[in-house]
Amino acid sequence: MYKLSYKFPISTLLITLLAFHYVPPAVGEPLDELQVKEMIKKADDFRLEQKAAKIVSKVTLYSNGEKDKTRLYTVYTRENRESLVLFNSQVEAGQKMLMLGDNYWLLMPKSRRPIRITPMQKLLGEASIGDISTLTWSEDYQGHWVKQQQLSFVNTDGSRQYLDTEMLELSAKTRGASYFTINLWLETGTGFPIKAELYLQSGKLAKEAWFTKGLRGGEDKVVSMQLDDQIQKNQQTVIEYKSITPAEIDNKYYNPAYLSRTKSLAL
Repeated sequence: MYKLSYKFPISTLLITLLAFHYVPPAVGEPLDELQVKEMIKKADDFRLEQKAAKIVSKVTLYSNGEKDKTRLYTVYTRENRESLVLFNSQVEAGQKMLMLGDNYWLLMPKSRRPIRITPMQKLLGEASIGDISTLTWSEDYQGHWVKQQQLSFVNTDGSRQYLDTEMLELSAKTRGASYFTINLWLETGTGFPIKAELYLQSGKLAKEAWFTKGLRGGEDKVVSMQLDDQIQKNQQTVIEYKSITPAEIDNKYYNPAYLSRTKSLAL
């Protein structure tokens, strides 16, 4: 196993039948539509393989290479693009966010009315609601192959490593997708996500994301994602997936009316 070290301080998904028949593309050959779909599903599997899961995330903001702020979140996610986010840090205690398909609500502890928000609502630094609640590309985007490209990285020992990748362009096919288009680089042969450029509907590059490989449950998985602010170049935001475990919660927790009148959730 290797772990990529990028230029920074630290650097959902339903497994369908096709995913089990994933065949790595040959080096130098363009990918057809079916191969692209399979590769995107495979990339999703490196991030979260369970249909319903509990994800404990730590989000850290860095300014000029120094740690600035840290927040903790617990995410419950299930099929049909539904997620419940609990805000665990003291400064945000009691806040909740609910995603049902294309609809998002923020629930504040002192308010009995859910607030409609967008997936781009910021949490901390460059981490948005959509970055931690919607962990899938295969459901929200239509992809096509652009080219093969070799990416270069610096390892922790200072040596340079080169990876052959498949560059894909993903276009949003759901209204609730966090970004309008994504340029995504996946490792040739494995489909492991390496890098993503995240674009707004205006065509503006909002963020650049890098993914870190590590072991979870004895298998290679994405253990963190770093987001680079493309406007404030001195800021990076790191989302660490501290634990991901299978979990199913009652349907009532996916009801904004129930959440708005419930102060404490027995989860």
